[in-house]
Amino acid sequence: MAKKKPEFRSESLAKALEASDMAAVAYALRHDRFVVPLMKAASRDNPNDPGEVWMFRQPETARLALLIFSDAKNKPAALPPFVGLQNGAWLKSFLRTYGDDIETVLFDVAGPNSLQADPAELLRVLELEVAGD
Repeated sequence: MAKKKPEFRSESLAKALEASDMAAVAYALRHDRFVVPLMKAASRDNPNDPGEVWMFRQPETARLALLIFSDAKNKPAALPPFVGLQNGAWLKSFLRTYGDDIETVLFDVAGPNSLQADPAELLRVLELEVAGD
């Protein structure tokens, strides 16, 4: 039986971004997968290799911006061609490790519904234990 290819889209994140609802964005990040740009393709031989996440360096501050997309189709062509699927547990770990170096998190930076979040605030809401989650 052929293995089903993963869908590089999060409908819940797309809807949350469309509504500009940060609570819904946090819920989508905790409960669904999302797309991040990669420097190079993840290893097909090693499913534990998520690939190296590509981040934008702000020209004004030299600080980093983490880019998250609700759909691989929303990633601008000017970025590296590779993408990976990640989840909330990965994002919490990533922000704990690199959060001090990240100035902002940009969602669907080129649209259709872009949103910006502070990495420390995003980490705080991801770490909340929410009743009903």
